[in-house]
Amino acid sequence: MTSNDRSLTMAPAPDAASRLDRDPRPGLSGLEPGVLEAWFAERGEPAYRARQVADAVWGGRAAGTGEARTLPVALRAEIDAAFRFDTVAETELQTADAGQTEKALHRLSDGALVESVLMHYPARPGQRERHTLCISSQAGCAVGCPFCATGELGFTRDLETAEIVDQVRHAARRLAADRRRLTNVVFMGMGEPLLNLDRVLAAVDALNDPRRFGLGARHITVSTSGVVPGMKRLTALGPQFTLAVSLHAARDALRDVLVPLNRRWPIAEVVGAAREHARATGRRVSYEVTMIGGVNDTDADARAMAELLRGDHAHVNLIPMNPVAHTPWTASPMDVIERFEATLREAGIATTVRRNRGQEIGAACGQLAAERAGEPPAAAVARRRERLIDESAAALRGERSHEPVPTGLGD
Repeated sequence: MTSNDRSLTMAPAPDAASRLDRDPRPGLSGLEPGVLEAWFAERGEPAYRARQVADAVWGGRAAGTGEARTLPVALRAEIDAAFRFDTVAETELQTADAGQTEKALHRLSDGALVESVLMHYPARPGQRERHTLCISSQAGCAVGCPFCATGELGFTRDLETAEIVDQVRHAARRLAADRRRLTNVVFMGMGEPLLNLDRVLAAVDALNDPRRFGLGARHITVSTSGVVPGMKRLTALGPQFTLAVSLHAARDALRDVLVPLNRRWPIAEVVGAAREHARATGRRVSYEVTMIGGVNDTDADARAMAELLRGDHAHVNLIPMNPVAHTPWTASPMDVIERFEATLREAGIATTVRRNRGQEIGAACGQLAAERAGEPPAAAVARRRERLIDESAAALRGERSHEPVPTGLGD
């Protein structure tokens, strides 16, 4: 729960008797390759056993050690006692868009819920078939963006490296059954990746490592709402994956409302860090803008964004807001979005209008998890709606927010 009622309490927290403990066994997919080799060596097993386990973990089809037929039965049992082949306890799958969008709700060992969305893009002239997976890095989120269903849930905990990677392995197994392969991974699901940066970086290493998942770095996108220290750390590391910034507004007064951590790291700092990242890595920064009718889609907002990003090595994605319960807002009309796009393009800024996928299954970040958490009290919903209307109106008048920075965002 973020400060000052920034999120809604969707369901009472489980009491001590009903809360599940996290499984203490490490997930195999989160281990560095040398760790497993050392574990086998300590038991007098030949070195090739580690390769056999890695083949089962990363081969794309096995769902457990029981399917690793090259391993002796007794050794499989010993591995299962020490490690988790899969950190996801259960998965509920829903499909939409004639099967082109698949949303997975994953239940982890302690009962925490996270989501991933697999989107299929058929081949077309000049472009090969693509299969893109959007994954979560946290259960819940501390940022509290009011147009995001995850923001209503508040923050539960960071995901372990294996819990991040196993979302990818689940999707890869589904694709392998049809002789298809995952082509892109984006860290744009539940949570703020740069607030769980060590584990996100370890997950990226596992996905990129040719000995493990083997996905090229340029097919991986890591997003942030603007955690400037994390952005600077990424720049210092010099990774070749794409950095995406959830911008949503080019004026601080409005972004204070839409992205509450803007009150800690305002627009100038965020865009400055993104520019430095583009300069240091040579990689174009992607800016994500959720288009909210009558809130951030005005001509003044378009002009402000054009001035902010003019001349940058950047690309802007304009995304109609997904319907999210408990907010007073709706998506911008398409003609308004297209006018916004035209303003950016006239300023020389590469811009794309995205079409939403999977609306009938709640494919927006956190929607299924929020549904499972239960409906909040009507009075709380009414107060939240009224507050958002008042805050956005004040922001459109240029008044900065005086609300505190959401808890959990640090310094």
